[in-house]
Amino acid sequence: MPPREPADAAVEDAATAASAGADRPAPGRPDDPGASRDGTVSERYGRGRARRRRDRWLLGGAAAAFAVVLVAWVVWAGLDGTTAQVQATDLGHRLLNEERAVEVTWRLSVPAGNETACIVQAYNEDFTVVGWKIVEIPASDRPLRTLTETVRVAQEANTGLISRCWLT
Repeated sequence: MPPREPADAAVEDAATAASAGADRPAPGRPDDPGASRDGTVSERYGRGRARRRRDRWLLGGAAAAFAVVLVAWVVWAGLDGTTAQVQATDLGHRLLNEERAVEVTWRLSVPAGNETACIVQAYNEDFTVVGWKIVEIPASDRPLRTLTETVRVAQEANTGLISRCWLT
């Protein structure tokens, strides 16, 4: 065999080293057994301890914010229901055409001892308001009362209704 030249020796040594290392994966690759020990792959792709810790803090913060909003809503809703309730129910009407008026009868439900006001309206066949009146109702010791009020109209009316009632 002829003597080796230095350049040929370097090429052969590199080829020998490459064939000897073919059994081992390159460092940092997922199939490298050393990568699982030091966590470099996990850290590189965002699966490390710092990421998990940050995710826990974010989840805890979101849960705390939700709890604060829920408690605030429950307190607000609980305190909001303390007002007295007023309810008016139409019972009927009577047309007084010769007097150009409508007589409206309704039932008022309001806690005893509260003054109330109601709007009574008269409508024509097109459901246009042709007369209205604000009726102030004095306080009473009875929570349920039946009332009747006459409303004068500008045109012939077909019906009369209670628009709304409120505490005064």
